[in-house]
Amino acid sequence: MRPLIPASAAAMLLFGSSLASANLFYEDFNVDSTDSWIVNNPGLSDITVDFFYDYSQIGVPPAPNGTGTRGLKMTANNTGAVFSGFSVSPKGQSFTGNYTVSFDLWQNYVGPLGDGGSGSTQLSSFGIGTSGTVPFWPGALVKESVVFAVTLDGGSATDYRVYSSEATGSYPPGSSVYAAPGGATNNSHSYYTTAFPSVGAPQAQIDLFPSQTGMTDPGEIAFKWRRVVIDVNNNIATWTIDGLLIARIDISTVSLGGTNILFGHSDVNQPSSEDPNAALLNVTIIDNIVVTPEPGAALLLLAGVPLLRRRRTTAGN
Repeated sequence: MRPLIPASAAAMLLFGSSLASANLFYEDFNVDSTDSWIVNNPGLSDITVDFFYDYSQIGVPPAPNGTGTRGLKMTANNTGAVFSGFSVSPKGQSFTGNYTVSFDLWQNYVGPLGDGGSGSTQLSSFGIGTSGTVPFWPGALVKESVVFAVTLDGGSATDYRVYSSEATGSYPPGSSVYAAPGGATNNSHSYYTTAFPSVGAPQAQIDLFPSQTGMTDPGEIAFKWRRVVIDVNNNIATWTIDGLLIARIDISTVSLGGTNILFGHSDVNQPSSEDPNAALLNVTIIDNIVVTPEPGAALLLLAGVPLLRRRRTTAGN
C-alpha cells in the first residue's frame, strides 16, 4: 500500500479551485514572467532558463493542472563539459509556518528511453528555506535550504535525493529521511517501480525526434506529468510525487538561508552530451506552481476570518 498523501496536500486537491483565493503564490507561466524571477547562476554561461517556454515544441502535452503549454524550462552543461547547475526563485516571496508547495513536473532526456542517450543523467531539483539569492546545485555544497531532487533517467545509484546543511552532498542511501524500505534511493527498488511503471515518450515527440524510442525503466518519473508536493507542517517537510511519499525531514534540525522556494537543474557528470538535441531534450520543465497555507488556515480565509499572522510577505509590503 502506498503511504498516504499529506493531509494538507489532500485537502488542496479536494477543494481545488475553491481554495484558489487563498493561494499565497501562483505561477502558470502563461505570460512571460522573466522579470518576476531571480536566476541564481554560479557564473556559468552554459545554461538555459526560459520562463515562457512553449514545451509543445518538443512534443510535450499540456500539463494537467493548468491551461496551455507554457512553462519554465531549465537545462545545464549543454556544451561546456563542466559539472554544473543553477536554481531560480520568485522575487520577493517569503513563506513561513505551515504551507504546501505543489507543481507539475515533466522530466525529459535524450533517448533511447531506459538507459538514456548521451549525457542524459541529469538532475531536477526543488526546495524550500532559501534566501532566493544563492544558487543551488549538488557541486556547490550550499549550506542553506532543504532541496529534493530526482535524476532524469534513473542513471545514478542515488536517483532520489535530499540535500540540507547537514547533508550538502545529499543524505546517503539508508538514511531515515527516505520513505522507501531501508532508505532505498535507486529507482530500481520495488517501492518506486510499483508506483512508477514504464512509459514511452509522447508520439508527438517521437515524430519530431525519432531517437526517442523505447520505454523508461520502472521507477523513473520522466516522460509523464507528475504532481510534486512539498508539504511543511509543524517543521516537518514532506515530499511526495503523485501521492507517493518519497522523503520526510525535520527542518528545525538544519540551517535555512531564508523563507523562499527554489527550482533547479544540474548535470551530475562533467562531460556534455554529444547529442545535437541535448539542449532541447535533457530538460526539466515546471508548470502550475501553487503555494497554499495549511487547509485549516485556507478555509478560515475563505470564511473571512483573519489569520493571527501573515504567512506571506512580498517586496514592498
